[in-house]
Amino acid sequence: MVQKGFNAFKMAQEQFEKVAEKLELDKATRDLLSVPMREYHFLIPVKMDDGKIKIFKGFRIQHNDARGPCKGGIRFHPQETADTVRALSMWMTWKCAVADIPLGGGKGGVICDPHDLSEREQESLCRGWVRQIARDIGPVRDVPAPDVMTNNQHMLWMMDEYQTIIGGQYPGVITGKPIALGGSLGRSEATGYGLVYVLREALKEMNIDISKSTAAVEGFGNVSRYAIELFIQYGGKVLSVSCWDQKESCAYSYYKEKGINNDELVKITDRFGTIDKKKAESLGYECRPGKDWLTDKVDILMPNALENSITKDNVEDINDSVKLIICGANGPITPEADDVLEKRNIIVIPDFLANAGGVVCSYFEQVQNNQNYYWSKDEVLGKLDDKMTNAFYKVWEFANRKKLRLRDAAYMIAISRVVEACKLRGWI
Repeated sequence: MVQKGFNAFKMAQEQFEKVAEKLELDKATRDLLSVPMREYHFLIPVKMDDGKIKIFKGFRIQHNDARGPCKGGIRFHPQETADTVRALSMWMTWKCAVADIPLGGGKGGVICDPHDLSEREQESLCRGWVRQIARDIGPVRDVPAPDVMTNNQHMLWMMDEYQTIIGGQYPGVITGKPIALGGSLGRSEATGYGLVYVLREALKEMNIDISKSTAAVEGFGNVSRYAIELFIQYGGKVLSVSCWDQKESCAYSYYKEKGINNDELVKITDRFGTIDKKKAESLGYECRPGKDWLTDKVDILMPNALENSITKDNVEDINDSVKLIICGANGPITPEADDVLEKRNIIVIPDFLANAGGVVCSYFEQVQNNQNYYWSKDEVLGKLDDKMTNAFYKVWEFANRKKLRLRDAAYMIAISRVVEACKLRGWI
């Protein structure tokens, strides 16, 4: 849930300005990179099942494409705002750059609640979104993907509508598609697995045995499920997971001292990431207030839900046992909370490094689409592991050499790469 008064874009700009100061960027460069290059705001009329027409507001925002076509997901969320999409598009630019893939940053969204829409209404909304933006997206211009409350079926409807409008087969227009129609094996696992690949290497550098480590997780969507799956495969134990309960309009945290069973929780979770409370309690889980995941006595916290989860108001609630926070969500830690965590010597692996596995695998999907040649799942995940591990060590070594926190090091690497591309193009 986005808190009242919180502005993700202001936070993203604040993060950028701090690093711009360290890099001594000139005014023109700051002016170019502190705001999106292009924005599209539009209305989408949809005929509802009751025969009435409802108007939805949609966005597509392209922050910077100096390094390649824009890339970024499309969110369906009732609290979506233009500023949230602006922030996410900026973070996508840095994410693609820190992972060193030839893409820029974009993001899209629709203000809606898919829980309240039938399948037909969702399809109409997806096709309507594409009709409004078809001329400004494409395999060599801007490539959308799934995000919060969108999935591979939504992407398929969007791809089909784009191909109908443009005429021809363009599977590379969108990623996160079903495997049968141009999707990549390993894409479902990519963000969660990529996060744990980075976590694995960070724990090695911290001399912590991953097989003896414990974690608490916020969110139980796609990212968390696969992150938990791989973390447990490595021998780690997740004590609690927090998720939003749509029916009761609040969050709950599900706790088990001996560690959660990921497979059994997945079986009682709906497609929007809500765990069935009664069934969880019948399986022996302690149901607690949603914020309690933050206070658990664990080694690792994984905020994998939405932005603004850890703030100056709750950062002190984090247990002294926590040694590392790895961010699966975009923007889950505010700058003020970051400063407190640094003083407490809690290492933070920033979002745009930790959760870059999704966009890396989206890039792999584009490559496969363009080649019309598809890789095995092991090949995809092996390439993903290599890419994430290399990105982590670039940041880790730079941070140690310059005596920086990881977020600042990751930003400096990413922003420097984007600035270089802009200069080579003659933009600045």
